[in-house]
Amino acid sequence: MTEPRFFALVPAAGIGERSGAGMPKQYVDIAGQPMLAHTLAALAAVPRLAQTLVVLSPADDRFEAALPGCTAWVARVGGASRAETVLGGLAELRERGAGDGDWVLVHDAARCLLRPEWVDALIDACEHDAVGGLLAQPIADTLKAGDTESRVTATVDRRDKWAAQTPQMFRLGLVERALTAMGAAATDEASAVEALGLAPLLVRASMANFKVTWPEDFALAALWLSHPPTAAPSPAR
Repeated sequence: MTEPRFFALVPAAGIGERSGAGMPKQYVDIAGQPMLAHTLAALAAVPRLAQTLVVLSPADDRFEAALPGCTAWVARVGGASRAETVLGGLAELRERGAGDGDWVLVHDAARCLLRPEWVDALIDACEHDAVGGLLAQPIADTLKAGDTESRVTATVDRRDKWAAQTPQMFRLGLVERALTAMGAAATDEASAVEALGLAPLLVRASMANFKVTWPEDFALAALWLSHPPTAAPSPAR
């Protein structure tokens, strides 16, 4: 039997409205390169990944100029929601020869501080798992629930709470079925898999693997990329 392959899928069809950048945030310059370039460079440094597919909006006219010489596969099949964009990418992977049993690692374009060793740790933890899993970080902050007037309604027990990150790694057939069933309500791939009654594996990651979302996040990401630590924490189960 053929050994399953590992593919990365990067949904990059959004416009990044919360970032305040005035352009799709994946193309905003951070430490001398577009954010997306940092993300793809980290994935390209993982030898076990057969290929990375970037899923763009059909209207995207920036990619080739912003990332000249990029060797990742590109498909302009992005949709209105994350789920639709990922499903379009999964269909493209099938067109390019991927099958149900191959693993797909879906990674946010905006998590541009990704390190190859974190991806390797996820693959090591999940490649023989029946379900798959995701990088995540235990919550350290006190959590508050709030109302529509921004007043605290409750303090939430954080002891079993994790902040989901990416990559999220599932077999192509499973994640395709899960996203098709849940549709646009799926905020990530793991939630769709959970809705099938399955329990993805949580693989502890670094807090540095944050998603650049708000205006102040760009400066923080630039600082980290310009002055990386000599050793970054390694995820562990």
